[in-house]
Amino acid sequence: MIDVACSLEYLHHGCSLPVIHCDVKPSNVLLDEDMVAHLSDFGISKLLGEDQGDLYTKTLATLGYIAPEYGLDGLVSTKSDVYSDGIMFLEMFTRKKPYEFEGDLSLKHWVSYSLPEAVMDVIDVNLVTPIGNRLQKELDVVASIMIVALDCCAESPARRTNKKDVVAMLQKIKIQLLAC
Repeated sequence: MIDVACSLEYLHHGCSLPVIHCDVKPSNVLLDEDMVAHLSDFGISKLLGEDQGDLYTKTLATLGYIAPEYGLDGLVSTKSDVYSDGIMFLEMFTRKKPYEFEGDLSLKHWVSYSLPEAVMDVIDVNLVTPIGNRLQKELDVVASIMIVALDCCAESPARRTNKKDVVAMLQKIKIQLLAC
C-alpha cells in the first residue's frame, strides 16, 4: 500500500506536470522479486496542464474502482486516483471485489458501516494473529488503515485526502504495526 501511495504521490506532486494514472486497480500493481509494488499500465493516463486542477475525458477506467465524478461526468483529477487507491486498500483488507455488491450496498459502505466496532466482521481473518492482546492491537491498526482508505473514497473529491497526507498516515500506521 505504501509503495503504490508513494508512486501516486510522485505522479501527483513530484512531476513538473501532475500525472493522473486513471486506472489504479490491483491488476495494474506489479510486485518485483523483493515484493516492492510498482504501478503499471499508463495507457489511459492523463497529464494536467499548468494551473489545471482537473480535466474532462471520454476514456473510462475499470468499473468498481472509478471515482464517481469520473464515471458520471468524465471529470478526472488527482483525486480520482486517490479514490481508486482507497477502493484497492479496502479490497486488499477485505478480500472482496468492489463489484461483488448489489443495490445500494458497496464495498466502501459495507466497511464504513462496520467500523470501528465490528472491524473483525469485514477484514480477511488471515491478516490478523488471534493471540492474546496482539489481536486487539492488530485490529486497531487495520481499523486505522480502513479509515484512511475510506477518507480516500469520499464521494466528494474535495473531501478526499491527498496522496502526501496518505503516505504520511500509512507510514505512521506501519510504525504502530511494527510495535505490535
